[in-house]
Amino acid sequence: MGIMGKRSEFKRQPRDFYPTPFECVEPLIQHLSKNFTFTEPCAGDGALCGHLEHWGGKCLWASDLLPHHEGIYRNDYSAVGETELRGSDYIITNPPWDRKLLHPMIDHFRTQRDTWLLFDADWMHTAQSRPYMQNCQKIVSVGRVKWFGNMTGKDNCAWYLFTNRPATRTQFIGR
Repeated sequence: MGIMGKRSEFKRQPRDFYPTPFECVEPLIQHLSKNFTFTEPCAGDGALCGHLEHWGGKCLWASDLLPHHEGIYRNDYSAVGETELRGSDYIITNPPWDRKLLHPMIDHFRTQRDTWLLFDADWMHTAQSRPYMQNCQKIVSVGRVKWFGNMTGKDNCAWYLFTNRPATRTQFIGR
């Protein structure tokens, strides 16, 4: 089992299961429509759904390959389609950061709904991000996240908005 980040000594959780801390959501809220609805395809234990609902959102569908909470459907991200997305304004999730999963998720989700994904901020500076940045409309900085209660992670994070529309210029929102 690998380590969580490039500078972390913590063993990586299976399938990158790290419940989303409440503090991660606040920077995103001002970029969502009022009374927004969403689908959460990597819901884990439902923490992100609860945080978004605290801010006035409504989760219309939550799923995960291995759900950690009752009411979250067992579903692979690639099976999320119009039935699961019906009525949702957005797809919002904290996906696995493994690039072999993350990149196909970006391609799959952005063609269906405007998609907000929370992952490492450093990604935007890599050559591997180039083909995906053409559909990245906005990046909202979150900073370092306390994934383990009081222990701050080693990587800065950001929310990325991917759409099916070409981005003439990606808007960056700093902290």
